[in-house]
Amino acid sequence: MRTSLAQTCGVESPPVIDLAHGVDAVAEQIDVACRDTGFFFVVGHGVPAALLRRLDASAREFFALGEAEKSVIAMRHGGRAWRGWFPVGAELTSGRPDQKEGLYFGQERPPSDLPLHGPNLFPARPASMREAVLEYMRTVTELGQRVLSGMALALGLDRDWFAVHLTSEPLVLFRIFHYPPLSTIDNGWSVGEHTDYGLITILAQDTSGGLEVRGRDGWIDVPPIPDAFVVNLGDMLERMTGGRYKSTPHRVHNTSGVDRLSFPLFLDPAWDAEVLPVPVAGAGAPADVERWDGANVHE
Repeated sequence: MRTSLAQTCGVESPPVIDLAHGVDAVAEQIDVACRDTGFFFVVGHGVPAALLRRLDASAREFFALGEAEKSVIAMRHGGRAWRGWFPVGAELTSGRPDQKEGLYFGQERPPSDLPLHGPNLFPARPASMREAVLEYMRTVTELGQRVLSGMALALGLDRDWFAVHLTSEPLVLFRIFHYPPLSTIDNGWSVGEHTDYGLITILAQDTSGGLEVRGRDGWIDVPPIPDAFVVNLGDMLERMTGGRYKSTPHRVHNTSGVDRLSFPLFLDPAWDAEVLPVPVAGAGAPADVERWDGANVHE
């Protein structure tokens, strides 16, 4: 069992949870993390480090290309499937342009009239990106299902509760984000304060840092840890648990002086799943926290 960085570094930080001995052994730790910050690290997950290195290398090669070549797979070509590339400043958070560019992927499917369903747009260069992305999505989706099993046990449910009711055929969305370095005098944000809207997010980040989460006493760093994934909860899970589990605001500020890459995978219920409250006793009261968007996920 790993200790939290708060214990090792003397500062508040999301806990580190070791999955090497199975989710049964760490269900209580998962429950505490989900009740507290809604953010935690997982290690001992079995995802090959070499796979992430391949993905990182192909992403850096793509983002180094000229805009004309990248725009061949611009999101306007992806249609309702919501796939492809967008340039720096083209995506907004809370009405302000993000200082990042990105690639949007999802499950590889035939063309469809359903939103978020369809084929991916892969670049001609690097040719290695297609295989790396699809393998990464498969592998990290399996990790996400294990994490959900741990959450089910933490909530006093059967370990396969989420798989049976929501994620037997999940909707999986995957992003690769490139954050150019911000000036030290730049008051902007790479990505402004927000929460994720869905079930859970599983994030890999490079070594440059910059991710922050809003803790009880203010903003705290979520520093890179070698061979660790960050797991955070979305608004859907907070609502499903009646506020017992927290969807916590977070943001990115890349002042490292180097390019930052992050790799969030969003694991959500099947497209046609009926999302209902989790049958758990003692659900917490909805958090009385003023959100940046003025919304309340419990209304």
